[in-house]
Amino acid sequence: MKKIQIIILALFAIVSVEMSAKSLIVYYSYTGDCQEIVQTLTTQINADTLRIYPADKTQHYEANNYAIGTQLLNAIYAAPDNPESYPAIDPVSVSLADYSTFIVVTPLWWSHMAAILQTYLFHHGGEMANKNVGLIVSSHSSGISGVVTDAERLIPEAGWMGDALWINNANRWNQATLIQNWLTAIDFNTWAADADGDVNGDGSVDINDVTALIDTLLIGDTYYPNADVNGDEEMNINDVTKLIDILLKGQD
Repeated sequence: MKKIQIIILALFAIVSVEMSAKSLIVYYSYTGDCQEIVQTLTTQINADTLRIYPADKTQHYEANNYAIGTQLLNAIYAAPDNPESYPAIDPVSVSLADYSTFIVVTPLWWSHMAAILQTYLFHHGGEMANKNVGLIVSSHSSGISGVVTDAERLIPEAGWMGDALWINNANRWNQATLIQNWLTAIDFNTWAADADGDVNGDGSVDINDVTALIDTLLIGDTYYPNADVNGDEEMNINDVTKLIDILLKGQD
């Protein structure tokens, strides 16, 4: 009877369409370095992107010996809990509830996270709580510990996927390899698959994942690390049900 249930559910899943893995890259880029990082990153993983823009696009943050950028950061750290301390940004309509895995890409501003991205995370970082989060920091040469501290403050209770990746002027030429190695080190594919139902680890959730799951449950000689879709440390009919729920919700 259990085998029949699995087969019926699998046939039901055929009507579903392919759904991209629900990962989101959130970034701000002033000089273009972070944009290049994101472009490289999206050749290696399946993810949507969200670029944050300042409301005032006339500012040159490095002008007058970095006076404007420093002023923005000083305002934040003088009253970090006050929304008025943060510079205005363009409205953002993307719902973070639709995603379970995030990568934040930010430039370093004088040992801290860029003020523009801090604004976004101040208002929305809490929506990433208990979700998988990775951090990539771009700088000229300064260390990134201050940016990591900012991220931990602005994204409370995040499920950090390992250490942040630091890309600087000395290693930027090799960023594709650095990103690839970092994704492997934090085991990104497993994090994304566990959250999104990508059983076979190919970066998308579709009928092939149902097939892979049935192979694991029925044949027994094929095992996929992400077959425990519902995370209960067992592989059974409930995982197929959960996978079909994921597939059907992808049509909404």
